[in-house]
Formats: sequence, C-alpha cells, structure tokens
Amino acid sequence: MELKEKNKILGMNRDEFNIFMRRYGVGLVMIGLILILTIASPTFRTVGNVISILLQVSLNGLLALGMTFVITAGGIDLSIGSMLALASVVIGVVLNLTGNILLACVAAVAATTFFGYLNGILVGKLNMVPFVVTLATMLVIRGVAYIISGGYAQSLGNTQFRLIGGGKLFGIIPYPVIVLIIIAILAYILLHWTKFGRYIYAIGGNIDAATESGINVSCVRISSFIISGFCAGIAGIILTSRISAAQPNIGVGYELDAIAACVIGGTSFSGGIGTIPGTLMGVIILGLTYNGMNLIGISSFWQTITKGLLILGAVMLDTFMNKRK
Repeated sequence: MELKEKNKILGMNRDEFNIFMRRYGVGLVMIGLILILTIASPTFRTVGNVISILLQVSLNGLLALGMTFVITAGGIDLSIGSMLALASVVIGVVLNLTGNILLACVAAVAATTFFGYLNGILVGKLNMVPFVVTLATMLVIRGVAYIISGGYAQSLGNTQFRLIGGGKLFGIIPYPVIVLIIIAILAYILLHWTKFGRYIYAIGGNIDAATESGINVSCVRISSFIISGFCAGIAGIILTSRISAAQPNIGVGYELDAIAACVIGGTSFSGGIGTIPGTLMGVIILGLTYNGMNLIGISSFWQTITKGLLILGAVMLDTFMNKRK
C-alpha cells in the first residue's frame, strides 16, 4: 500500500502528517519513554532521581540551545567542546590570581564568545564551510587552553565558586537547572518572538532568498555563532564549578551530545527548522535514555551505540519528512 493511501486511512495527508509529527512527535516520544522507565524501574520515579536527571541534562541543554541557533541558520559548531576547556582554564587562571569569581566568569564567557565571533566571521564574512571552520577552531581552541594552563589541571578551592555548580535553591533545585531555565526562556524569546529569530529561519531555509530580501546574512550568521560561544562559556563555568578544577582536557565529545539533542528535538540539518522547546525535549530524551539504561544496568558501551542510533533515526526521520512528494 502506498504512503498516500496509508495517510488517507489515518485521516490526514502527508503535509498534515508532517506538521503533526513536527509539533507533537518529540513530545510523544518523551512521554512514552517516561512511561516505559516508570514501569521498568521504581527508582526512576523518586524525586532524587528526577532532580539528578535535570542536573545531568543542564550542561548539555545550555550547549544545545546555542547549537540550535547555529544549525537553524544552516551551520554547525564543532568547537563548543573545546570552548568548555578554554572557559575552564581561564576561570582557573583568573580565580587563582584575583580570587574574584565575577571577574573569572566574565573573562571565561568573553573568551568563548570571542571565538564564537571568530567562527562567525570565517563563516559569515568569508563564506567558509562551517564544518571545516569549526573543526579547525576546535583544535585551535583546545591548543590555546593547553597553552594557558601549561597542560596541567588547577585545583579550585574557592567554596563560593563551587556553589554555582553544586548549590541548590531552597535546598531542592540545583542552580545549573535554574540557569538552564533562564537561558532557555531568553533563547525562546530571541528565536521565536523577534525579527532576528525570523531572519535565522529565513537564512536557514533559503540563504539566496534571504539575501535578495535585504537581510544582512553575514551579520545574522555571525550572531548565531556568538550565541553558541556565549552558551558554551556559561556551560564551562558550571562544569568547572562542579568538578572544582580547571582542566584543559574536559569537554571532549560534548558537541556530539549537543548536536544529538538538537536533531532529536526536530532541528533540521538542512536549516530553517528548529525550536527551543523541541531542543529541550531532545535534551531530556537523551538524559532519560542514559538514566534509564544506568538504572536497568545496561553497559556504557551500549549507551554510546544507542546515542548513535538515536541520531541516525532522527536524521532519517528528518530526511523522510522533508522529502518532496
């Protein structure tokens, strides 16, 4: 039976089916996963485990939010993992020299935002391929982190700084979760309620048409990478606080989790399609998957395979839904 006939039986045509899946598909998957894990493991239902999941996904959530802007605009950023390391060593140097937490955090975010701007210049102004650019800067940024730190980790004994990643509001809600919520709200407003957000969608959908309509394409693409760098800096602060050490070797592979969360959440690699709520649900789905497999006792090796299969499945679904009739 052909696809059109099947869709007629379901009471909707292909366009209606695609719209339904884009709006509710990720949410249905997330709800289904929660129901399965609730039945499979009593531990999953505990408040402590729920808070633990939220804490675990907060870091990837921040990275994925920034990545959403870049991918929706038709790019990709492979350098955010290295930016975590750069933020960490900058915090270590500034905090150990001055003891000023605010100055250390501002310096770290400024450093990652600068490299985000550099990525944007190479992509937006020089029209270089985002994959190649960020692959190169991934190595450059990691090298800078090693040079700044001398290749050594620095222990951070500042108890106030540790509260950023380890503290809890009212003794219940971890601060990293609160930071994620605040950044997510700001990202939602920026992408969905502003002219800049409409430009992001326009450029990702058809860059030539966007150029013809008078949109400053290079400026918007540069801004998307700046946002990604900024979010990576915030994530770097939280990660450094949680491990209480400035390390130049952290963040390896974190860009893959961020990309996975975006794609699972419905952000299209072809550009022009992506939502902040979808990305957040993608982050949660990844967190639920890891947590569920840990509770059930599945090997970490299988967790890696599962993550790859999730990405592959999401890309296949995206390809199917964007396929022409």
